[in-house]
Amino acid sequence: MLEQLMGLIQDHSQEAIVKNPAIPNAQNQEAMQTIMSAITNGFQNGGLSGITGLLNGQAGGGVAGLMANPMVANIAQQAIGSLMEKFGLDKSAAAGIVSQVLPNVLGALVSKTNDPNDKSFNIGDITGAFADGNVDMNDVKNIAGKFLGGQSGSSEGLGGMLGGLFGN
Repeated sequence: MLEQLMGLIQDHSQEAIVKNPAIPNAQNQEAMQTIMSAITNGFQNGGLSGITGLLNGQAGGGVAGLMANPMVANIAQQAIGSLMEKFGLDKSAAAGIVSQVLPNVLGALVSKTNDPNDKSFNIGDITGAFADGNVDMNDVKNIAGKFLGGQSGSSEGLGGMLGGLFGN
């Protein structure tokens, strides 16, 4: 499930991250991983009712309604802060990235979760993974390893380096 989430982030980050001169190309994946971490942390802290409310489309009102959701607002604030810290961006630049990526990613997640013909995301899998807190840094590290180079548990590439940072 985390691999599919990272795929959504990659799909919706082309303009905001990949083509953004404020994010060096060598750090594009790290910027995407920063947003993924904010989403996973937000889902873990949002609880079952927060997750199901979001995924069932209870926010309403399109992007504005989505961004008004308290759980999404917390995810956005965490992502903005992390982008500022990691990449030296000012708040306006970081908020611009988050406002371009986060609503599109979460909107696609909601759409895919509610589409009976799309089996890439299942509300049960999402709530099961995040509501009980079982998604941890090992899960994020393994996904990062796959997307950033190197195999999980190896010392190759940025993924191996992240593995080393997280105690692999």
